[in-house]
Amino acid sequence: MASLCGKTFLSLGRTNVSGLVFSKTANKVTYATALSLNSPSGNKGFPERGGRGSVGRRPRREPGEPRTEKMPLDQDWTSVYPAATPFRANAVPLPVRMGYPVKGGVPPEKKGNLELIKIPNFLHLTPAAIKKHCEALKPFCTEWPSALDTDAKCDEHFPIKIESTDYVSAGPSVRNPSARVVHLKVKLSHLNLDDHARKKMLKLVGERYCKDSDILTITTDSCPLRKQNYEYAMYLLTVLYHESWKMEAWEAEKTAADMEEYSWEDSPSQKNILDTLLRMKVAGEGEDAEVRKQLLERGEVQDYKDSVVRLKNEGASESSVLQYKEAVRKVLNV
Repeated sequence: MASLCGKTFLSLGRTNVSGLVFSKTANKVTYATALSLNSPSGNKGFPERGGRGSVGRRPRREPGEPRTEKMPLDQDWTSVYPAATPFRANAVPLPVRMGYPVKGGVPPEKKGNLELIKIPNFLHLTPAAIKKHCEALKPFCTEWPSALDTDAKCDEHFPIKIESTDYVSAGPSVRNPSARVVHLKVKLSHLNLDDHARKKMLKLVGERYCKDSDILTITTDSCPLRKQNYEYAMYLLTVLYHESWKMEAWEAEKTAADMEEYSWEDSPSQKNILDTLLRMKVAGEGEDAEVRKQLLERGEVQDYKDSVVRLKNEGASESSVLQYKEAVRKVLNV
């Protein structure tokens, strides 16, 4: 290069050199530089960074009239809410408000209200919807039996009653743990039990029996499903019934002192009152067995029997002692 020209002139431009050009006429070397990236003319025809540009942009559509303004007054509400659905503000033509009032104002309106969406609603269970459901189920139903026209007849033919509860609550799940609980109720008088089986049944059930109503209540909640708890309750009732009828060997050795309740038959109180009335010559002439039967059927003797049984079983109280006092006075005619 030094032989071609006597002096060499370097023309230094920007650092980012794009190419090298040799000029023969001027006998010098010249460097050409690229265009500046910061030049405003370099972005012509290209969109700005971060912007969508003006090419292909759709015009923004204005929101139309809400559905609630177009609903007729005589519309079929079951078509609007045919099933359980979260709250929709554009489908409920009611000025519903819910939420915390800000700065002492009113609760927020229904549009965009998350509190109304969180909770379950009964907009699908209106009277018209329930009527439609009943009409749809009516072909599958039978008439109520004419023989079961009273509650007493229903209890006689269906002595076992099952009670359970369904819950509707606002939460992350529609299932409620308390819905699995099953209560089985039955009157002991409806079960085929003799005196021994009844007393053994009362010993087995303990506090589950109500003496005033004669109802045995079995509550099951051990299983996760209601059907399982129902089957478990029926199993417990079956086991209790069969265990009550069993006669163990040690039960035959029980004496009067081991009995759960006081028994009037062949008791010392019965013998004493009969001996007292025989000495008073209250009964008429006849055989000894007939005389004793006549004495036991008398009204004052029955009152004395009831007072003694109550006093022995319930314990001494003011009313039981007064009842025993009046019964003794009538028997002795004092």
